[in-house]
Amino acid sequence: MSFIEIKDKRFSISIPKEKIQQEVTRVANEINHDLAGKNPLFISVLNGAFMFTSDLMKQITIPCEISFVKLASYQGLASTGTIKEILGVNEDITDRTLVIVEDIVDTGLTMQRLLESLGTRSPREIKIATLLLKPDKLQVDLKIDYMAMSIPNDFIVGYGLDYDGQGRNYPDIYTIVEE
Repeated sequence: MSFIEIKDKRFSISIPKEKIQQEVTRVANEINHDLAGKNPLFISVLNGAFMFTSDLMKQITIPCEISFVKLASYQGLASTGTIKEILGVNEDITDRTLVIVEDIVDTGLTMQRLLESLGTRSPREIKIATLLLKPDKLQVDLKIDYMAMSIPNDFIVGYGLDYDGQGRNYPDIYTIVEE
């Protein structure tokens, strides 16, 4: 499908599933190499990162564990600027290598909040793996350790990303079409 419609918006394909999978494989290979022997705890940020996390974890070949955190900052097309933690990490992360798996880093405020929260629990190190980065929108200084793709500051859906709760199910990523 070249175009999809969700509610009142029209979207066109911008990143095909083949390109996504190619980049997920590259990121997995980097993590497997860099974190060999560290038994990392992957922390997937729900809801958006569920597809990226699933595809990434299928290619992680080193011993590891996985957990999930649910944060909320978006409503409709825009960030509310307020970040709520809905589901937290219950594992003991003291002296552990953590890999936060995120769907997209745009302003970086959500990631900064999560890093601050996890940092108080004495992990050995925290790495960030994101599917997408919007460098032009970034408002905080973050070290992104593993990035699949850098994209412009467009509103996107698909591959876990949504518009008002819909569109997460598409295997490709779509960009909003301004009319």
